[in-house]
Amino acid sequence: MMKIIVCTKQVPATNEVKMDPVTNTIIREGVEAICNPFDTYAVEEALRIKEKQGAHITAISMGIPTVAPMLKEVVALGVDEAVLLTDRKFAGADTLATAYTLAKGIGKIGDFDLVICGKQATDGDTAQVGPSLAETLSIPHLTDVGEIKELNSKTIVCRRMTDDGYDELEMDLPCLITVTKEINTPRLPSILGIKKAQKYKVHKFNANICEENDIHIGLSGSPTQVVKTFIPTSAVECQFLKIKALADKLRELSNIEEEGN
Repeated sequence: MMKIIVCTKQVPATNEVKMDPVTNTIIREGVEAICNPFDTYAVEEALRIKEKQGAHITAISMGIPTVAPMLKEVVALGVDEAVLLTDRKFAGADTLATAYTLAKGIGKIGDFDLVICGKQATDGDTAQVGPSLAETLSIPHLTDVGEIKELNSKTIVCRRMTDDGYDELEMDLPCLITVTKEINTPRLPSILGIKKAQKYKVHKFNANICEENDIHIGLSGSPTQVVKTFIPTSAVECQFLKIKALADKLRELSNIEEEGN
């Protein structure tokens, strides 16, 4: 049976994100959160593979303990297992440290055939974790997948979206793909699925999955850090002019340009 791992992330359910002024990282405690919208398409695609040819799906996420209910939501959809990587040592990780930690978690889970990620997270919009995770796992990957054309025990054929149209590419398994919203329409959970999820206990891994005194995790293990964050501002001056006044204004501006030259 094919083994699929789906990466999920909890993100703020609002565009009004607050930043920690000391660490310059997103404040997640006390903020309403949801499953990253792009990751819902990854979960749905894994479920469709499971329904079509059979598969065991494990969802994995890194975050604070309150991420567990989000993982229960994907279990309610039909995911078989859910793993949460949670430890204060993981806090403040950039995309590279996040990918490294996820790779350690996947190593703890065991063998896999396919890793599916959402195209990007709505809180960071970097689209870097998927490719970085593939490189850390030393497996091939494709980004922006809009359709899985073929999938068997050895290879996968994907239709990948590009700026100029589409590419159709084949990869050997195990591999990783990141998917776009064009790939499917996510489902809602069933009543039976919700009842199952209520009783389900999410597996939790801490920093013990990494080497002792690991220098590649969390804020201290992040080679990139946010130096400053701010909300961009813009000011637009607007004047309402009649046609004659507009003509006079354009003539005035034209004269100023000529004098400047």
